[in-house]
Amino acid sequence: MTARILDGNALSAKVRSQLAARAAALAARAVQPCLAVLLVGESPASAVYVRNKVKACETAGMRSLRYDYAADVDPAPVFERIAALNADPAVHGILVQLPLPAQFDTETVLSSISPDKDVDGFHAVNTGLLMQGHPAFIPCTPYGVMEMLKSENVPLKGAEAVIIGRSNIVGKPMAMLLLQASATVTVCHSQTKDLAGHCRRADILVAAIGKPRFVKADMVKPGAVVIDVGINRLPEAEGGKLCGDVDFEAVKEVASLITPVPGGVGPMTITMLLANTIESAERAARQ
Repeated sequence: MTARILDGNALSAKVRSQLAARAAALAARAVQPCLAVLLVGESPASAVYVRNKVKACETAGMRSLRYDYAADVDPAPVFERIAALNADPAVHGILVQLPLPAQFDTETVLSSISPDKDVDGFHAVNTGLLMQGHPAFIPCTPYGVMEMLKSENVPLKGAEAVIIGRSNIVGKPMAMLLLQASATVTVCHSQTKDLAGHCRRADILVAAIGKPRFVKADMVKPGAVVIDVGINRLPEAEGGKLCGDVDFEAVKEVASLITPVPGGVGPMTITMLLANTIESAERAARQ
């Protein structure tokens, strides 16, 4: 068996065309969806992520605002900018690129964003709504994964789903979404005993731990759906290429469906950020 590839670039292009139509409908009502992005520091990876998000906005007919700060900036002006964006009715989404420098308390920064403009879905209010099964904004990466599973009609009701990773950004919200879809969910982490045994039970395996090629073929149930959320850069001695948390070449011979890295979950993460921003603009237009 060789797995079919779940192409995130192709699905992303399809969804973005639908989002562009929604943005155009809003523009006809004199509403242009607007995303504000704040970048603190000079991390090359963060700069690439922000640049891709801004470009995606423009392609979808959305407005984007970008605010850059030095790595040693005092937090005060950043909080002042967030407050101003919260109060600006022309701004529908606010995103602070993570990680932040040490002088910032990440939770305090995220909680300073209005829940109504928290298009990353990280504010405690939105986390609580997701837990209750009534999400306002779904965190973008888990949202993208669910859209990918939906696009392939992957059966979720009663399925055994295993998530490797318990972060607030991916692991925990991913578990909530799969539970709400009636899957039976196991969340594994660094203290899990017999991790490979848990993985081998999975009909759907989601890897989100940040360890390159961690998931091996002997950890995967034949015919499983494997979703690789990881993005890692290999050492220069190994070519310096990007790879996921899954040993792709080996696992694709066992799984039925697998996402590549790059070109899998990554494009869908940005796409769902656009979706959340447009949803926010549509809500504002209804008020």
